[in-house]
Amino acid sequence: MQLESLEIWYNQTNQRRFVEMSRQYATSNAGVPVIFIGDQALIGETAIRDRFEESILAEKKRLASCNTTAPAQPPANECTTAGPELTPQMVIVPALVDSLNPCALSVLIFLLLSIAAAANRRRILVIGGSYIAAVFLFHLLMGVGIFSFVSLSGLSKVFSLLGATIAVVLGVITLSDVISDRETFFLSVPESGKGLMSHYIRIASIPAAFILGILAGLLGFTCTGGIYIGILAMMSESMTMAAGLPWLLLYNIIFVLPLVLVTLLAAYGISPEKADTWRIEHKRLLRLVIGLVLIALGIVIFLGWFG
Repeated sequence: MQLESLEIWYNQTNQRRFVEMSRQYATSNAGVPVIFIGDQALIGETAIRDRFEESILAEKKRLASCNTTAPAQPPANECTTAGPELTPQMVIVPALVDSLNPCALSVLIFLLLSIAAAANRRRILVIGGSYIAAVFLFHLLMGVGIFSFVSLSGLSKVFSLLGATIAVVLGVITLSDVISDRETFFLSVPESGKGLMSHYIRIASIPAAFILGILAGLLGFTCTGGIYIGILAMMSESMTMAAGLPWLLLYNIIFVLPLVLVTLLAAYGISPEKADTWRIEHKRLLRLVIGLVLIALGIVIFLGWFG
């Protein structure tokens, strides 16, 4: 019997092997450390410390009985349904919908409105770029942090089902706000944070714009985070951190595209007021689409487990 140690953070071959073995043993990307022995998967330091020796002895006994082929599937009482598979469409389409969320757009528009009259093109691009860079980095690092914690803790299935539940609940709340024709939506930047953001909008310097982007991401995560959490929940079931990072980059690049477009339009002569008018006119429709996408993501995740 030979014990083999595999590094999965940087080695893509080992990552694929880990994901495949996780599926065979129905551990659904359990995280590390994990040891696969015969028909058992010892997940986490406690299980390895408590059961490693007896598992080795049991496997030696099985091999000694001349049954030298380890089972390719987990025992029947440990079998679970594989989680939903992620596809490019399932990342790109939700990211496009999330990118039009009025929360992040409105803060940028107010920032550009505050400088449009007195600023030249270069200043508009630099101030807008600073805000966009902060929004991008905040959402990317938030995604990396959540994904890493879930992958390493072995709570991928729990997080997946929790993410699906959150997506459906937030979707229902959003649709309820649209149907009831509420002026203020439940999923929006809290009033307590708007005063702080207004302060940095008035300053309108490069550092202030960057801080504003961080605040918009932090205070507005209840507004923009529902779809993101749903995607992270799906990723956690089939990918390691290294494999999922390109998907996170893609999602967040798409997420900031409308912010880039609005900044370019403002810099090259299109009034920010027009963008604000468009945002107000289509706010309810955008919320409707976001609510439907949230519910759809939750259903897809649930069907992946129970369908």
